[in-house]
Amino acid sequence: MAIETLQPANPRDVGIYSPYYQGRKRTALPLAISLYQKGSFEGFRKIEGGEGIPFVASWNVSSLPADLTRCRLQFDGNAELSYEVTLANFEFVDYLIDVIFNFKTTRVIDFSQGFYRKLLRLDD
Repeated sequence: MAIETLQPANPRDVGIYSPYYQGRKRTALPLAISLYQKGSFEGFRKIEGGEGIPFVASWNVSSLPADLTRCRLQFDGNAELSYEVTLANFEFVDYLIDVIFNFKTTRVIDFSQGFYRKLLRLDD
């Protein structure tokens, strides 16, 4: 799945999530919902001072913003390098908006630093 080929999600699906976002994030919401509805994507985590690591992100899909999403990342095709985080859908979609913005500027499909902090429970 390539982000550049994503089509905006149905306006009805986007409308349910709209109250959770403002400004620039709201403009990316149709693509973020479309990405969310795919249920997975492959990305590449850049490591400062080293080589990047490919990963696969997958999650369960639900239509309600307050439902919970369990997202799983598996790095380098290695089951021992798997991590999971559970978030409200609207929070996870917010991270997907960041993925889209990051891709538009760097052409790399990756989550934000904030997502990794949440995934690794560094802020708990």
